[in-house]
Amino acid sequence: MWVNFTALSSILSHLLIGITLIEAFLKCYDTGNFSTNSTYGKNRDLILASLPSNVSAKGGFLTASIGQNSDKVYTLAMCRGDSTPDDCYTCVNSTIHDLIANCPNQKEALAWRGKPCHVHYANHSFYGTPQDLGVPDAGYNTGDITFNLTEFDTVWESLMDTVVRNASNGSSTLKYATGEADFTITQRIYALMQCTPDLSHQSCDFCLRQSISYYERCCHGKQGGYVQRPSCYFQWDLYPFYTPNASTTAPSLSPPPRPDIKHETKQNKSIRIRLGASLSATLGLALVSACGFFIWRRRNVQEDKGQEVRLLDLVMGSVPRGNSSEIFHLQNIGRSQEFPSIQLNILQAATNNFCDENKLGQGGFGPVYKGTLADGKEIAVKRLSRTSGQGLLEFKNEVMLIAKLQHRNLVRLLGSCLEKNEKLLVYEFMPNKSLDMFLFDSSLPAQLVWQKRFNIIKGTARGIMYLHEDSRLRIIHRDLKASNVLLDHEMNPKISDFGMAKIFGQDQNEANTNRVVGTYGYMAPEYAMEGLFSVKSDVFSFGVLLLEIISGKRNNGFHLSECGESLLTFAWKLWSKGEGMELLDKHLVESSVPNEVLKCIQIGLLCVQSDPADRPTMSTVVAMLGSDTITVPLPAKPAFYVGRFIAESVEPNSSDKICSINEVTISNMSPR
Repeated sequence: MWVNFTALSSILSHLLIGITLIEAFLKCYDTGNFSTNSTYGKNRDLILASLPSNVSAKGGFLTASIGQNSDKVYTLAMCRGDSTPDDCYTCVNSTIHDLIANCPNQKEALAWRGKPCHVHYANHSFYGTPQDLGVPDAGYNTGDITFNLTEFDTVWESLMDTVVRNASNGSSTLKYATGEADFTITQRIYALMQCTPDLSHQSCDFCLRQSISYYERCCHGKQGGYVQRPSCYFQWDLYPFYTPNASTTAPSLSPPPRPDIKHETKQNKSIRIRLGASLSATLGLALVSACGFFIWRRRNVQEDKGQEVRLLDLVMGSVPRGNSSEIFHLQNIGRSQEFPSIQLNILQAATNNFCDENKLGQGGFGPVYKGTLADGKEIAVKRLSRTSGQGLLEFKNEVMLIAKLQHRNLVRLLGSCLEKNEKLLVYEFMPNKSLDMFLFDSSLPAQLVWQKRFNIIKGTARGIMYLHEDSRLRIIHRDLKASNVLLDHEMNPKISDFGMAKIFGQDQNEANTNRVVGTYGYMAPEYAMEGLFSVKSDVFSFGVLLLEIISGKRNNGFHLSECGESLLTFAWKLWSKGEGMELLDKHLVESSVPNEVLKCIQIGLLCVQSDPADRPTMSTVVAMLGSDTITVPLPAKPAFYVGRFIAESVEPNSSDKICSINEVTISNMSPR
C-alpha cells in the first residue's frame, strides 16, 4: 500500500487554509420588489417550499412556474451531478432559506451553495439562456504549482477542453461531466463541469469556456480552484473531490499524460410541481401561457439565434470537418475563449450606432469603426458584413488566434460581441491608423522620416519572428501587407488581421492549399502558383513590405516610366549597379542614413528570392537589422511576377519597347 503524498498535501492544504469552495454565492437582482402578502410573494414562497423534495426525488434538476401575468414566478433548481438525494434535499433546502433571508422582497434572486446546488427564481423566463456572464464568483487554493508549469498547463488545458465538450454534449436533463488526467506517475488532475440542462450545447460550451478563461486570468498557477456562474459551474483540483460513477468511468491512462474523462449521466425527467388540487387549474393555465410565450419568443429570435449558434459552433470548434485542409482545427491549440464578451448596446453607444463619421476603413471582413467607451477608452470595432468575402471561418480564425497571441508588435484583441445578427471584434485603438496611409498618401509620407521607418521595419520583423518562432503556436500570417500594419500613438507597428492565418505544428515546415488567399503583389511565387505556403512565404511578404517602406511605392501596380516592371526587380537592378540609394523615397533624402538604407534594401532582396530555401528566417532578419557587424549575404535576382503570372526577369535591350499595361508579364521572345 502506498500513499500519494502530493495529493494528501493538497487535501491538508485545503483543510488548513479554508478554501471557499464550500461557501455560498448569492445574488439579489435589482429587477423589482414585491410587497408583503402580495400574490407574487405568496407564489414565490409556495413554489420554493416545494422544490427540495421535488428536485431530490426527480434526479436533481427541475424547472417550474406558478401564477399568471405579473404575479408569475419562474424557478430552476439543480444539484451537482454526483449528489445523493439526501445531499440534494439538504442543499436545496438550505439555499432556499438563504435566498428568503437575504432577498426578502426581491422579485429575482439566485444562489449556489456548498457541494453545489443551484436555485434561481425570477418574475420572467430565463430558461435556455446563459445568465449574467459578467464577473463570476471564483475561489482558489493558495498553494502554488511547484512542478513544471508549462508542461502542467498543456495537460490541464487538454483535460479542461475534453471535460467541457463532454458536459456540453449532455442531455436536456443533465449536462455534467468529470475527468482526470495523469500529469506524473503519482500526480493526477481532477476536473468537474456542469451546466443547467436548459442550456443548448453551444451555450453550455460558451459558459464553461468563459469560466475557464476567467480562472486562468485570476488564478493561474494555483493548486485548484473553481468558478461558478448562474448557468454553469467549473472546479478542478489535485485530489478527487467528486464521487465517481464506476459504471461510466473509463480506465485512466498512464503517462505520457492524456486526459481520462469520466462522463456521468442520469436520466431525469422534467416535471411539473404538484401543489394540490387547489392549484391545478392555475398550473394548467400557466403551462398553456408558458407554451404560448416560448412559441412567440422562438419565432421572434429564431433568425438571430440561428446566426449566433452558427458562430458559436465555429468559435467552439463544433464545425463540420469537411474540407479539412481549410478548417481551423481546435485540437491544435486547446481552449479558445481567452477574451471577454462585450454587450452590443455598449458597442452601439461607443460608435454612435456605427455611424459613418466613426468609420475608420473598409476591408474584406467589413467596416472598422472608432468607438469611445463610457470611461473614455478608445477602441476599434471590426464589424463582419453579411456579404463578407472572408466569412465566419476567418472570423473564427482571428478570434481564436489573436486572443492567444501577446506581443508588443501585434494588435491586441479586447473582446468580441455575438448578439442578434452582429459579429464584432473589439481591438485597441490605433490612432495613426495603418502604414499604407503614410506610405502611399501624397500628403503624409513626409511625416515618416527614416528613423521612424527603420523602427517600423524592425518592429514588424520582431512581430513576424514571434509568430514563427517564439509564440506557443507557430503561425503563418499569409496576408502581411502595409494596410495590415497598424501604428500606435508613438508610431510603433502592430500587425493585425489574422483572418487568413494558419497554425503549423512544431515540426511542420510547409503546407499546401487549393484556396489561395491574400493580396497579389505580396504573395510568394510558390504560394501564388502552387498553393504552397510556409514561414518563408511570410518572409517574402515582409521583403516586399520592406522595399515599399524604403521606396514609398506599391509593388502591386508598380510601373517604371516606359515598361511595366515590379518593384522587386527594379530594386535589384539599382542595388546590383551600386545605385541603391536611387530607390529611396524622395521624402527621406535628408533624414536617411545611407548604410542603414542599403542594408535594408539588401535584406529585402534576400527575402524576395525565388527559391524559399534561399530566403532567411525572420530571426536571421531581426539579427541582421539589429547589428552592424553581421555580414549580410548577397541576394540573387528575384522572380518578376504579378499575381499568378510569373517569369524570370529579363534585362531589356535599349531597343526593346515591349511593355505591359495590364499588370501581366510579357517576356521578350528571341528566334532560335
